[in-house]
Amino acid sequence: MRSIVDDISACRLCADRFALTETRHQPRPVAWFRPSAQILIAGQAPGARVHASGRPFTDRSGDRLRDWLGMDEAQFYDRDTVAILPMAFCFPGYSAKGADLPPPPICARTWREKALKTLPDVRLTVLVGGAAMKWHLPNYTNVTDTVASWRDHLPTTVPLPHPSWRNTAWLKKNPWFEAELVPVLRQRVAEVLHD
Repeated sequence: MRSIVDDISACRLCADRFALTETRHQPRPVAWFRPSAQILIAGQAPGARVHASGRPFTDRSGDRLRDWLGMDEAQFYDRDTVAILPMAFCFPGYSAKGADLPPPPICARTWREKALKTLPDVRLTVLVGGAAMKWHLPNYTNVTDTVASWRDHLPTTVPLPHPSWRNTAWLKKNPWFEAELVPVLRQRVAEVLHD
């Protein structure tokens, strides 16, 4: 019997859409989760490096995210503990100007609820970026205000800016993020991992 991970991995809904991007790539869904996971990383969409590797967050953003979480690679990639469900499972491609395209909404409409229902043991949801926040938080306004109100979402949810190196200016402008939120996030992750 096929699992939802198999079904997502075989998905080709966006083949025509991706063929029209600057990258003209084929779909390569990266589905990284098992029902026993206790931490959910709800991200945006894989980047070009993840598309090539077939493994989520195998880029500088992943290095930064693992640092924020206080996790090493072995912990982060343990599917029995960590589920990584982006808003789109495939790399969306680049625009004509070389910018990442947004996650195609059809992916979340097709797969998100089905995938989330297979994760009954999630104790901590980490929302990475605006698209994930918008889906999971009914009162979402914008990334800065939502991340600034992180205490309102504990202990089950922590909103984060995207860990992309393009957000370095945001981090410098908001030093409270790394001074106040990151230590609490690391503590919460450790609690879930060691309970």
